Amino acid sequence: MQAGVCHVSPYSGSWYPEDPSDLSQLVDTLFEKSEQRTGPYLAPNPAGFVVPHAGLIYSGTVAAAAYRHMRAARTERVVMLGFSHRGSAPGPWIPDVDAYRTPLGEVAVDREAARELLDGGAFHALPEAELCDHSVEIQLPLMQRAIPGASVLPVYAGHLDTAARSAAARQLAKVLGPGTVLAASSDLTHFGRAFGYQPFAADNRASQRLHDLDESVIEAAGSLSPDLFFAALERTRSTVCGYNPIALLLETMRSLEGDEIFQETLDYQTSGELTGDYRHSVSYGALGYFPARSFHLAPQEQALLLGSARQTLRHYLETGERKPIPPKRIAPGLERKAGAFVTLTSRGDLRGCVGRRAAEDPLWRLAPALTLAAALEDSRFRPVKPGEAGLEVEISVLSPLKWMADTSGFRVNEHGALLEAGLSRGLLLPQVATERNWTARQFLDALARKTGVSEKVYGEASTRLFVFRAQILD
Repeated sequence: MQAGVCHVSPYSGSWYPEDPSDLSQLVDTLFEKSEQRTGPYLAPNPAGFVVPHAGLIYSGTVAAAAYRHMRAARTERVVMLGFSHRGSAPGPWIPDVDAYRTPLGEVAVDREAARELLDGGAFHALPEAELCDHSVEIQLPLMQRAIPGASVLPVYAGHLDTAARSAAARQLAKVLGPGTVLAASSDLTHFGRAFGYQPFAADNRASQRLHDLDESVIEAAGSLSPDLFFAALERTRSTVCGYNPIALLLETMRSLEGDEIFQETLDYQTSGELTGDYRHSVSYGALGYFPARSFHLAPQEQALLLGSARQTLRHYLETGERKPIPPKRIAPGLERKAGAFVTLTSRGDLRGCVGRRAAEDPLWRLAPALTLAAALEDSRFRPVKPGEAGLEVEISVLSPLKWMADTSGFRVNEHGALLEAGLSRGLLLPQVATERNWTARQFLDALARKTGVSEKVYGEASTRLFVFRAQILD
């Protein structure tokens, strides 16, 4: 690699303001809007992100959700996976550049890490002029504002076959760790005649149809399987531009040793929503990749949430009033919008269990509401009556769901599971297997029975199995 090469980004003044003060103000506004849209909760210990890359006034608010997480994690280095919209040769390429310059100053390239990747044989170098693209460089002002002083390691991902992607992912996994995250730059669906992609009319249903289309691609990415991700793209014909960077990120995430990685959607929006014109719309998604422990509540947060559920139940038993009692204090982790289940038992026997596999409300609001629902709305049991004694409360806080290609990745006593078979759905929490001393096969068979389908359903192409982990509070 050449030494001392500082690349001046050509996107200043077109994709974002060239005046430093105006650019700083714009980025700060994007961060403020992001928090207004998604709330204050930021999951710790991020490993990776998918981040959109349109002009900052369009995709910047969604992108800011990822950079707010980097800021909270005090990220020191970002390995940025981009691609050339002009096209490039197959393989992962590292540009010969020492630093990037934007109106906010310079961003240093981690040359030592670049050399490590180049020496490994799976990566190759090219002059910056042959690679320069906004997929990488539009991210730099957001980086500079969120994590000033952090370095970047730019990688341009062209087409990679399975073997080349696996080799590159293994090398990338070695440079990740505390202080370093991997980010894949990509927009989602490009919709409209200008993009040659209009599978449905640009009418008043376009917004929901675009959301559903993008959600199917996001769901496939959450499997961490490039094969399932590419299959979703082929099935939907979705015009996701950065599919190669995303596939390399997914392969790297599942190559990491240690805690299991789950994908969380941090924010989503379309340019059609911003402009009111769905004849030409690009979808933007910020996706985060976190180890399972990132979704665990701290001991004090557990106590606050469990106390809220118990006080809610106690108040109902004493007064007959259906009134959710919030926690005494809203600790940071309780702001997370997560799936959860509340289970009521009476002398060890199930008395009610109601939950949500995904939620729009934060945990501090969801848990007491589910406590009342478990007491009064579980149709399998008669409603709890005021004055009833001997009830115990258990809360299960769920990780995001992960789509599994087959049952081989299921881990009994660790995973809960959701089964979708046609219009039928069934869910079992992970502790059910532990309590009944089930094997993985017994758990999956019980899940099929609960769903109301044959135990042979797992071999059918239309069947979908999702797994999750749960933190049990009791």
